[in-house]
This record gives sequence, structure tokens and C-alpha cells, in this order.
Amino acid sequence: MLQAQKRPVHIYMEANPNPNSLKFVVNFMLADEGVSFDYPDAGSTENSPLAKELFNFAAVDRVFIASNFVTVTKKEDVEWPEIQDFIRDHIKKYLEAGKPAVQAVFDKDPLFDENDSETVKKIKGILDEYIRPAVEQDGGAIVFHSFQDGIVKVLLQGSCSGCPSSTITLKAGIQNLLTRMLPEVKEVQAEGV
Repeated sequence: MLQAQKRPVHIYMEANPNPNSLKFVVNFMLADEGVSFDYPDAGSTENSPLAKELFNFAAVDRVFIASNFVTVTKKEDVEWPEIQDFIRDHIKKYLEAGKPAVQAVFDKDPLFDENDSETVKKIKGILDEYIRPAVEQDGGAIVFHSFQDGIVKVLLQGSCSGCPSSTITLKAGIQNLLTRMLPEVKEVQAEGV
């Protein structure tokens, strides 16, 4: 009888601008392109058995899953060399068992809504095309929240949440790009920080 073959899982770790976060990059996709899942605590992990398991490590403060990586944010009183290999090995064993990182089904595209105004559609398009790939490189995400009276509000997720350089990225990078490309945008603010 043939046995199901295990999927080879290769993981490497990447540092990012947030010293409390570490990006665990996998050799295959964990979530659909452009979709991310942020778990600020164990209670929010209902659709991710992987995130739920990672919160069993006392040092884990936040888990973020997108495309082909998991970003783990540790508690401040722990150093990465003490825990990084345990977390990497746990993610590897979990994925080798063929378990899903996230269990989510969408009825429609979670990024775009046909009821959005033309300006909001343009803002979301710029965020998706120009900003999302760069922020994912650092193990995080910046997601559109709202647009009103010239102010774009975004949510910071993954390594961006609590990152010392996120304000610089927000103002010098994202705000400059959006105000240059869309004159109706005057400012960008982080929501829920």
C-alpha cells in the first residue's frame, strides 16, 4: 500500500525592523496572496490551529500569518536565541504533518468591495501594489481601515505592530506615496495602535 508522502518543509528565519519579531519563511504558500491573518492573543486564534499552538509558548506575544511566512512577536523579557529554534522546529513539525496554517474561506475578495468609492478603490490598489510587498518583506502588513475627510486610516499587523520604525514607514513612506499619487489624500494614520 502506498503511504501519503510528507511535504518537504524548509524554514529559514529573517530578522526585521522590529527587534521583538522574527519572520519564519516557509518554502510554500500558507495563505492566499495579499491576505494576512493577525493574532494579537490566544483568544483570537479560532481559525488558525498553528497560531493557537504557538501561543502555548509562554514567550509568544503575537502571531501573524501571510503568504509564505509566519511572524512571531516575542515578549520583551525573552531573547530570540533562547526560543527561536524551538519555535522554528514546532512550525516545521506542524506543517510536515500536513495541517493547515489557517482555515479560512471567503465568500468574496477580502481586499476589495464593489461598494467602495473610486478614491478608496485607488487607495486600496496603491496599498496592494506598492506597499504590501515591501511591508511583507519585513514580516508584517498594513491593511486599509477607512478614508474620511482626506485621512486614510490603516491597521498595522505582524512585525509592524509595535515596531519602533513603523511611524517612520507610515509617514515618510506610505503617506508620501499616497499624497503624491492621490491629491485627495492629506494624511495617513495608524488605527488601533
